[in-house]
Amino acid sequence: MKNANIPCLYIKGKCLPEVWEKAIVEVWEKGIDIRTEYDRKNSSGEFIDPPSKDTTAIIEVTEPLAEPRIHKNFPGGPSELEIYRQEVVEGIHDHWVNPLDKEKWTYTYHGRLFDYTATEDLENPSSKKLQPVNQMEYIIEKLCETHYTRRAQAITWMPTADVKLEDPPCLQRLWFRLLKDTKGMLTLNLNTHWRSRDAYKAWFMNAFAMTDLQNKIAGQISKRINKPVMTGRYVDISDSLHIYGSYFKEFKPEFEKIKSDPDFSKRAFSSDHPAMKMLFEETREKLKNDPDFMLSK
Repeated sequence: MKNANIPCLYIKGKCLPEVWEKAIVEVWEKGIDIRTEYDRKNSSGEFIDPPSKDTTAIIEVTEPLAEPRIHKNFPGGPSELEIYRQEVVEGIHDHWVNPLDKEKWTYTYHGRLFDYTATEDLENPSSKKLQPVNQMEYIIEKLCETHYTRRAQAITWMPTADVKLEDPPCLQRLWFRLLKDTKGMLTLNLNTHWRSRDAYKAWFMNAFAMTDLQNKIAGQISKRINKPVMTGRYVDISDSLHIYGSYFKEFKPEFEKIKSDPDFSKRAFSSDHPAMKMLFEETREKLKNDPDFMLSK
């Protein structure tokens, strides 16, 4: 490392699969080598895992709903993607939150966005709690009232409690802005801010869920003001966008595929592809019948 500055990348593309491929290549080729708090050590205290590749990144997806919308090779699969989308957007697994049970979750993004309840200690049931805040409802109301407001934001971070957690939220903030085009059509833009992000194993699912939420918020605003609202560009800002050394061997074959043939469309599906639609529908049916359904918990 010639200096102690983290590289800052700007990555832009039309759709999610295209941008994801660009992002993981950029992080791999331009990221600094740095240790993480999750690197494994042997009995002698020596590191087993190589240092991670790490950057700060600003990623712009100009048409986040554009097809093809699903990458064939992101770690996971269509069922995992649909489960995660529903966790973030619909809150299907909010009932798993129980900070007193180590087998349960301490928080969900949906809970923090739709039912933000500030407290001093998540693991202390007697800790004082403030009144819950539905931040997404506030955002919808604010944008309906003043479409050009700069105040339509939601946060996840709880400084009174999250600093004590072993796994605090990566997502920090959502910022929405409505703009009018030359014809007066409203378009909803979204920025998301993340303190830490796994570029290879988390980014795609995160962005898929966030852009689905963006689209749903646009729909809610449209319904209330009785005017069309388009879903605009999505900007994703990560303080630390990284690839962990623990899975370099797993990652390198994917990197080589991309470098040998940069045409991402060969590795992508449209969300309305019959196979995708079938798998999504099967997953929705399982979730409907079993609220605790998850492929790997």
